[in-house]
Amino acid sequence: MLKQIYEKIKQYDTIVIARHIGVDPDALGSQFALKTAINIAFPEKKVFAVGTKSSRYNYFPKLDKYENKINDNVLLIVVDTPDKKRIDISNLDTFVNACKIDHHPFVEKLGELEYIDVNSSSASELVLRFLVENKMIINTEIAEYLYYGIVSDTNRFLFNTTPDTFKIVEWLTRTYNIDIEKIYRNLYARPFSEVRFQGYISENMTLTENGFAYVIISNDTLFKYGVDSSSAGNMVNNYNNIDEVIVWATVSEDAKNNQYKFNIRSRGPIINQVAEKYNGGGHKLASGARVNTLEEVQSLLNDLDDVCKNYNREENNKLLNERE
Repeated sequence: MLKQIYEKIKQYDTIVIARHIGVDPDALGSQFALKTAINIAFPEKKVFAVGTKSSRYNYFPKLDKYENKINDNVLLIVVDTPDKKRIDISNLDTFVNACKIDHHPFVEKLGELEYIDVNSSSASELVLRFLVENKMIINTEIAEYLYYGIVSDTNRFLFNTTPDTFKIVEWLTRTYNIDIEKIYRNLYARPFSEVRFQGYISENMTLTENGFAYVIISNDTLFKYGVDSSSAGNMVNNYNNIDEVIVWATVSEDAKNNQYKFNIRSRGPIINQVAEKYNGGGHKLASGARVNTLEEVQSLLNDLDDVCKNYNREENNKLLNERE
């Protein structure tokens, strides 16, 4: 499939590379690594990396502007996104030709060619596989984009990490002059306002008897701490080692878009199926969703608590069966 996608790229004069809304370093890393490699291989082609910008990730290049209109000689490549509603691009239907490279569970078909591997650490790992299999040039710039994505999506190799992931990272760092200190500084350095905001989240998190923890953050609170609606989501992995918690979520009011943004993590219960019911999705243990009303917020919180309750019941039954 990776060779077929490469052959498809060769057929088009213009390539547009998109990824999911609520951008993160893996989406950007895979996006810019692919764009840069195509530019090197085919300098005559026009390649656009598109999507909503985020000042938090200003260590990546600026995103491109592309006026999409129906054109048979344009290829859309979507990375790190399982379904159409989460692609950060306008007028998706104007793209006649599309393909996908993704590591999320399959949700819906996008185009003729789709390469999906849910066992990979990140979309960046899949883009690296694509570049190597098609013998495309990889330089230090591309290697650093890929390293950003792999380190970020595994949360420094805590999640979604296999022996192959370590082999890939070892090869990248041995082969290319990657500035690891710079990458970690960019990924994890935070302003003092976010440190104070994390304290607010810890103080105000609600914990249910089923092991579900959550916090709802109003726009007024975001303003008070001088942070934006994405800040809580960026911190969600900081709460993965609390003994009493098996699923946790941050819910941030996004007043600009009249939405509430959920970032959800789990240490066992499967959560992506719940997120998919609420305009979201993702991995089994790491997902997101967006809803428009407080009633929907409460409904999603109730569903997540039920998932925890059912999970605990199943785990208790397993223990009882083992003792018998």
